[in-house]
Amino acid sequence: MTTSNVPVPMADIERMANAVAKSKLFGMKTPEEALALMLIAQAEGMHPATAARDFHVIQGRPSLKADAMLARFQAAGGSVAWLEYTDQKVSAKFTHPQGGSVTVDWDQLRAKAAGLASKENWKSYPRQMLRARVISEGVRTVFPGANAGLYTVEEVQDMDQGPVLVTDAAPVERAITLIDESDRADHLAAIETAADFAELRRVYQFAYHAAQSVGDLGALNDFERAKDKRKAELEGGAA
Repeated sequence: MTTSNVPVPMADIERMANAVAKSKLFGMKTPEEALALMLIAQAEGMHPATAARDFHVIQGRPSLKADAMLARFQAAGGSVAWLEYTDQKVSAKFTHPQGGSVTVDWDQLRAKAAGLASKENWKSYPRQMLRARVISEGVRTVFPGANAGLYTVEEVQDMDQGPVLVTDAAPVERAITLIDESDRADHLAAIETAADFAELRRVYQFAYHAAQSVGDLGALNDFERAKDKRKAELEGGAA
């Protein structure tokens, strides 16, 4: 994993974000999406341009490419031994000094049980999809710091898409602020007091984006529950 100790000026990152968005090569459709991921990359000590190489945005969800996730794991001292690698089953042993070892396998039977085998990408690229699942589970189990709470591109493609995230609700810099307990409380309070559906949607999407950008899964669950509760209240009041 390439690191950089020299921060890139914000103006230069904005120019790079515009170029990446215009290229339409990395799934980042807007300069704001590219900028948010580039700021995350810089915060992790990497050059902002590595965001285009390592990340992909699918329906507003940032994801980490499986190869990038594995490269981060290995750069952090982890190792992987591939035990089986076919269209029917992929298995590997992941080892890290801080997390021990674990053997992870994914096969077509498991994919079918998870409701994945019928998806077009699983039919066309079964081995690659199994490999991505094994990498994500293995890295997340042994050394979760390597993926920063993000899922692989393949996993995000398989997810039922949630709300389309927006980036104009607040400055992009705020969207990558770590959601600590006080910030989370502020976001939840804003959701609970939203006066109408438009305000609820705006506040929720911003809070969701902020938490997702830093991989705060606990906050994502809190926001989802709070949004559903407040939506029910608003619907009840409108009845």
